[in-house]
Amino acid sequence: MTITLTDFARPRLFPREPRRNTIQDCTPEQFERHLNEVPPLAVLEGYAPFCKLHVHRNWTSTKCLAVPITDDNRHLLRSDYDARTRDELPVLVRWFEGLEPPVANFLIVILYSREQLAKEGTDIDADWGVVGCMYTAEPIETPMAPITIMRNALGVEEGGSGVPLDRDAYLRSVEFWRTHANWRG
Repeated sequence: MTITLTDFARPRLFPREPRRNTIQDCTPEQFERHLNEVPPLAVLEGYAPFCKLHVHRNWTSTKCLAVPITDDNRHLLRSDYDARTRDELPVLVRWFEGLEPPVANFLIVILYSREQLAKEGTDIDADWGVVGCMYTAEPIETPMAPITIMRNALGVEEGGSGVPLDRDAYLRSVEFWRTHANWRG
């Protein structure tokens, strides 16, 4: 099985201007090589048959991305409309500013099959393409944000995958994200 970074994931995980809330101490090439050479601790099923999650122990200083909202940090929450790419419509998002999160114990790499990526207009030479990565304290999936679930249901023309909305998964996502937020640094 071969894995490659997609053009979608590369600027999000390894931006030209380094950010504290992206992968640290590792180049895109080193990251890709690690994924191809070091077997994951676990492989989790993704939200659809074309999606797999590879759980790796964090070999970098990358910090946890989702942080619990508490009375002590609630004042650091910010929100705005944001798009992941120029082609997508901006959606309402929230995040912490000025927060120092812990180092993640795990990197959970989100992979899409070559066939699904081709359906979405991305051709790759590898079997699987990295579309994202979760930086977590526990070796379990952080629920997809409700807006991402909704975007996926809108279809590939709106930046999604075309997977219909799963009401139960959506409600589980809302339950988690009501009490957690990402951070920017």
